[in-house]
Amino acid sequence: MFTSQTSSFQDSIDVEERDTDYDNEEIGGISPRIQQINCYYSIYFYQSTRSEAAEDSVAWSQRRADSTTCHDDFSLTLLDSSLPPEAEPQLRCYISRRLSKGALLGGMGNIATVELSIPEQSVGCYCCLLEQESSPDQSEDGNGWVVCFLGGSEKGLNLYPCLVLQVISLTPCTFRLDLDKYVQGLQNSLTPEMENLESEVRPYLSRWYEESVMHIHRVVQLVQGDVCFLLHAALSHILVVVDDSDERTKTDVARFIKAASLQGLVQEDPTTATLSKAMSEDAPTDLVIDCSTSPPTFSNTVSNRFCEDWIQAFLNGSERCNPFLLRQILENFKLKAIQDMNNLKRFIRQAEVSHYALFRCGQFLRGCGNGEILLQNARAEHSGLPEACGIIRVLEEFLSEQAMAPAEVH
Repeated sequence: MFTSQTSSFQDSIDVEERDTDYDNEEIGGISPRIQQINCYYSIYFYQSTRSEAAEDSVAWSQRRADSTTCHDDFSLTLLDSSLPPEAEPQLRCYISRRLSKGALLGGMGNIATVELSIPEQSVGCYCCLLEQESSPDQSEDGNGWVVCFLGGSEKGLNLYPCLVLQVISLTPCTFRLDLDKYVQGLQNSLTPEMENLESEVRPYLSRWYEESVMHIHRVVQLVQGDVCFLLHAALSHILVVVDDSDERTKTDVARFIKAASLQGLVQEDPTTATLSKAMSEDAPTDLVIDCSTSPPTFSNTVSNRFCEDWIQAFLNGSERCNPFLLRQILENFKLKAIQDMNNLKRFIRQAEVSHYALFRCGQFLRGCGNGEILLQNARAEHSGLPEACGIIRVLEEFLSEQAMAPAEVH
């Protein structure tokens, strides 16, 4: 049983070789070779003919008739786009169909594949409707903006975790949530006339791919093989301090740590210490990254075999310049850690009535390469269960003895 539970580890790392989904189609819609991904944006003003302000906006939309698509109950007017002139009307037609079906909900984007007159022909398209804030006396059927980001593939943008876990539910569509947040940052800058288009809106829209997709790639390029220290810090809930760097690098590292962390995914006893507190008591020293040198210098580093086994996968993804593959690898890393946590919890329950299960639990912890962190998680989750806590103490002593064994040989 131990062999079957751990044999999937290499499968988790070898993302592109693991199943037919990745044998025939790369995650980001690009080949294993390095290739630049073209990205585009478009923004439209959405006018509902049912709103009280509709009559006032008719003249404005008529002045832009060449870039306006009209339906019975709404019109859609182009404000700005980086798409080729022949492709933008095709996108506008697609969005109009989505709006006429009620498929775009305010503040919540969705992702699909669209076929346009661009070199890629088919591309992943994120669309989000931002509703214009209205006063209490106005109708709910008001105006708004439709923001579209295009790049990569639907599979890459609409990323779902590959490993299926039955105990812990994960939030899918990781890039979609990042893009939702990015679009919300534009809300206060939007007006129908777009007086600030060149100064604010266009630069913001142009950075969507760099800001919402490329941050994990930038972190891996920065730290290279030292990525194992960041992975261990994320699992251990150790604070990471970045010195002598710009704000973008600090934000990138913080987002990487958050994406790799198990915080919020591990079930804790609400009446006892939180997971973060339990971790901080075991390892209070912050991980420090000094970016004044190239490559950066790390202080207070801690890692383990589990995190080190993922280094090459991250380096391979970085060399391919494929941010979608890197995000999938990061999700698989986290999912594998949770899968091991679920296995440990099952062993602990079995060990309460079986000494053989306790033995298997010890063998599992020794073989997984992540035993200390798994036990820290287990201690936080089972802190209110005396029998389980007793088993965890025995296992902690077992791992401690195993760690000291090589020193005794010498």
